[in-house]
Amino acid sequence: MNLRRIIVACSLFLLVSAAWGAENLRVLVVQSDNNTLYQTFTNALTGSLPANIHLTLVLRAEDFDAQQGDLIVTVGVKAADRVAGKTTLPMLAAMMPSNTFTDLLAKRSRTRSTAALYLDQSWVRQVAFLSAAIPERHKIGVLHAADTHLDISALRIELTRRHGTLISRSLHNADTLFADLEEVLIASDVLLAVPDGAVYNGSNIRNILLSSYRRGIPLVGFSQAYVKAGALCAIFSTPEQLAAQAGAAIVSFANTGKLPDTQYPLLYTIAVNQEVARTLGLTIQSAESLRLQIEKSQGVLR
Repeated sequence: MNLRRIIVACSLFLLVSAAWGAENLRVLVVQSDNNTLYQTFTNALTGSLPANIHLTLVLRAEDFDAQQGDLIVTVGVKAADRVAGKTTLPMLAAMMPSNTFTDLLAKRSRTRSTAALYLDQSWVRQVAFLSAAIPERHKIGVLHAADTHLDISALRIELTRRHGTLISRSLHNADTLFADLEEVLIASDVLLAVPDGAVYNGSNIRNILLSSYRRGIPLVGFSQAYVKAGALCAIFSTPEQLAAQAGAAIVSFANTGKLPDTQYPLLYTIAVNQEVARTLGLTIQSAESLRLQIEKSQGVLR
C-alpha cells in the first residue's frame, strides 16, 4: 500500500472511530434511481458507518417528500435536484459532477448547509494522469456544451503549467456535434472526454470513438465503461471509494454539526485498455505504474 492510501485509510478510520462518541444521527439517503451504481454506493455507505448513525433509504428521487432527519445525503444529480428545494435540512450531495453544483446551490437558500462530494476528478489530477499516460502528446482536445459550467480556464492553466495546449470548442447544438468534434480532432492529438451529458452520452459515444480512431487520436475517458467501450484509459472513482469518503463526511457532521467543504474524490482508480493502445500504435504503462507517477508528481510519494 502506498503512502497516499495509508494516509487516506487512516483518516477515514479515525473519523469513523470518533463517531462512536457522537450522539445518534438520523441520515436520510435519497438515490436518484435504484440502479446498480447507486445501490453499490448505498450498500458500501451503510457498511462503513457505526451503529449509532441510522440510515433511512429512499430508493428513487421522485419518492422523496421532505421526510425528517438530521442530514440528507443525495446520490446522483436527479436526487440532488429533487431534494434541493424541498427541505431546509443540511444536505450532502454525493456522486455530483462538479459542473452541476452551481445550479444546485441556486436552488438552496444561503442559510441552508449544502456540500458536495464530486464524482469527477480535479483538473490537477486529470492533467497529471494525461502527462503520465501519454506524455508524448500535448494537444488536448475538449468538446463541451456552451452551458456546461466546466471551469475550462482552470484546465487551460493546468495544461499550460505542464507544457500542454488546450484545444477547446463549444458545441453549437446537437445537430452540429460531429462537425464540431471534427474541428477539435483536426487540431488535437488526444481527445479528453468530460462529464457533459450533452456531448458524452450513450447515444453519441460509439460514434465519437469511431471518429477519433479514424484520425488515430486516443480518447481518454472518465469511467470504466468508457475503457470497455474503447477509450485508451480513464481515471475515475468507484461507488465504493466515493461511499468511503461520504461516510467520513457523515461522521464528521455527527461530531461537529457541520458539513465539510465540498470535495473532489480522495480515492481513485485507473483503467487502461492495452488492446486499444496496440491498435493506435501507442505504448502505455500499467494502471499501477501510472498511479505511482501521478502521486510522485503531486508530492504524495517521497
